[in-house]
Amino acid sequence: MPIPLVNSIASWLLKKRYHQIELFLKYPAEVQEEVLHQLLDIAKDTEIGRTYDFDSITNYKTFAERIPIRSYEEIDPMIERTRRGEQNVFWPTTIKWFAKSSGTTNAKSKFIPVSSEALEDCHYKSGKDLLCLYLNNNENSQLFTGKSLRLGGSKELYEDNGTFFGDLSAILIDNMPFWAELSSTPSNKVSLMSEWEIKMQAIIKESMQENVTSLAGVPSWMLVLLNNVLQETGKDHIFEVWENIEVYFHGGVSFNPYKQQYKNLFPNKSFNYYEIYNASEGFFAIQDRNNADDLLLMLDYGIFYEFIPMNTYGTPHQKAIPLWEVEVHKNYAIIITTNAGLWRYKIGDTVRFTSTSPYRVKVTGRTKHHINAFGEELIIENTEEALKNICKKTGAEIKDYTVAPIFMAGKEKGAHEWIIEFRKEPDEINYFTEFLDNALKSLNSDYEAKRYNNMTLKMPKVHVARENLFYDWLKSKDKLGGQHKIPRLSNERDYLEELLKMNA
Repeated sequence: MPIPLVNSIASWLLKKRYHQIELFLKYPAEVQEEVLHQLLDIAKDTEIGRTYDFDSITNYKTFAERIPIRSYEEIDPMIERTRRGEQNVFWPTTIKWFAKSSGTTNAKSKFIPVSSEALEDCHYKSGKDLLCLYLNNNENSQLFTGKSLRLGGSKELYEDNGTFFGDLSAILIDNMPFWAELSSTPSNKVSLMSEWEIKMQAIIKESMQENVTSLAGVPSWMLVLLNNVLQETGKDHIFEVWENIEVYFHGGVSFNPYKQQYKNLFPNKSFNYYEIYNASEGFFAIQDRNNADDLLLMLDYGIFYEFIPMNTYGTPHQKAIPLWEVEVHKNYAIIITTNAGLWRYKIGDTVRFTSTSPYRVKVTGRTKHHINAFGEELIIENTEEALKNICKKTGAEIKDYTVAPIFMAGKEKGAHEWIIEFRKEPDEINYFTEFLDNALKSLNSDYEAKRYNNMTLKMPKVHVARENLFYDWLKSKDKLGGQHKIPRLSNERDYLEELLKMNA
């Protein structure tokens, strides 16, 4: 079959899905309530279903009153039983896959259950929807005339007690339909390599021979790959390597600090960037418009959403609310109930709604990754936006960074201490620091109040990291590639102290 015909057929099939998307755009509350009742009905005969008598729950109010909100630590014993082969504990169909996730910390790994329903009705469905929305907005796309270069996790899948665990991306690649592998590069064999640096060279070797029309992966690691491609080929930008490339699908970390570097790699205004919001626990939102900076919450993936306002999160007054009660411009912690048996689970992410018709969100950070040592409530969204603005003004380019508090000692005021690895350093670091401080004041009134006349906080302290500091730090922890991320903000100094020691 000629390639242009394949492109036309694939585009037609994917666009058909748009009519179903329009259904939850029009009736969001009804679709979410239907998802909740389906999940309760499916799981009513599981151990957890019998414990909380799912069969008698007829509305959201009863569901919220009867089932407690839980963290991973609280459901870990049930997950461990299932990992040892016991079934029908929290989900009725056999669960043999577990996405290993440790986030940005060194803490004990989490093993997130992945059911066959989650694979088909959430993760793979979202992949098709991403393409559907992109094609709906770009009718002249030639996406399927070439291949997608995917950059997934670097861990192999390990068998354990008859169940399997590994990076979510590795599980998805291992189970993906044949048509998806045919349209992707590198091969599954290379994608699942465990040694990141060897894998990097193998990806370049395989993909250089292909007609790559799209990219998919985490911005920080994709940037490493693309710069290696340019170094290997001696080219000035990526269009000289793959002339038909048209879009980069990205997620996992904020794109803001990397945006200018990608514009340098793709010096063409028609090149598209599409953001996604997914995690080991599920796939949640997709950018549904060209050049948008918010994401459409996908409501029919077998995930029921609740939200806790961050101004009460973790207090005795915290209360979860359903989707239909959220308000725009407020920061919320996400609670999910899923088709893999997670019931009212604290995922640890925070979002802000930009719209409720339809429901669109921006990811603002993590419930644990913020700084509030002095009442300043600094969140990742603040730091990412501040750095983006400063880089525009100073011409600096940032690879990675992390921030922690300098705690008060005696009469000494507190401060924030930064360590930043630049791809291109600013001419004057003191000038950069002053800009950073002013940008944070303009974005966060609590920070501004604590900085007023140095009342509580002094001027930030910024260290310039040596080249590859963060890469070497991750390598020392066996966390190169894939979904591994740098902890941006912390209320403790552990990460910062380790990095400063390596930077000495």
